[in-house]
Amino acid sequence: MKTLTYLFLVLLLPGAAAEAQLSKQRKSMIPPEPGTINVEDMLPKPVMLKVLQEAPVYTRSALEQAIGSMAPGTVVKLIGLSDTAYRVRGRARHGDVSGWVRMGDLLSPDPNLVTNLRKLHERQTQVEEMIANKQVALGMTGDEVQASLGKPARKSTKINAGGREEKLEYVVYERVPQFTTGLDPLGRPVQSVVYLKVETGNMAVTLKDNVVDSIEETKGNPLGSGGVKIVPGPIFFNW
Repeated sequence: MKTLTYLFLVLLLPGAAAEAQLSKQRKSMIPPEPGTINVEDMLPKPVMLKVLQEAPVYTRSALEQAIGSMAPGTVVKLIGLSDTAYRVRGRARHGDVSGWVRMGDLLSPDPNLVTNLRKLHERQTQVEEMIANKQVALGMTGDEVQASLGKPARKSTKINAGGREEKLEYVVYERVPQFTTGLDPLGRPVQSVVYLKVETGNMAVTLKDNVVDSIEETKGNPLGSGGVKIVPGPIFFNW
């Protein structure tokens, strides 16, 4: 009997773990509703809100179908927002839920929370586009510059009464296609392409207190015809 019980547990636990992992994957793959913003992964630490009054919890941001309610004083985690509601995760009267609650039913740690989160989302969208295109802009942080351009060829640091200044020097390359023609095993002509890494210019990026303050083209035109781009500087929260 003990052997059968042991075998049953061995078979059950991996299945339960797999089911939990699948549930986690399904949850992470759910896209945000149109017009809403997911903030859970944007912030270095979670934002906790407090329920002010009996608060219905809804399945959608339109606040049309309630799935329960939260008691006054309940502390919940912010995971998204729309124009009129927060998406939160926490304890409702019937159990743990994730859903939408009217903004007026929750107390925020910052009166400018929504405005700043929208600014942060807009900035993050711009920076992600710059990184995807391997570009740099005024207002980016040092980590964002290196995520876009990689490790600099040279780096120097200067510290004075005004703060910390860093200079990152980059050699900029372009991938140039080279086409060649050969024969396949049957003797038929086949064209292939090889990309060569060709130096197109040099660029120096200066950061003051870890934010890009100036960009200098020291050789060629690595910034291209668009010139210097600007993104909003980092946004800091007071909580």
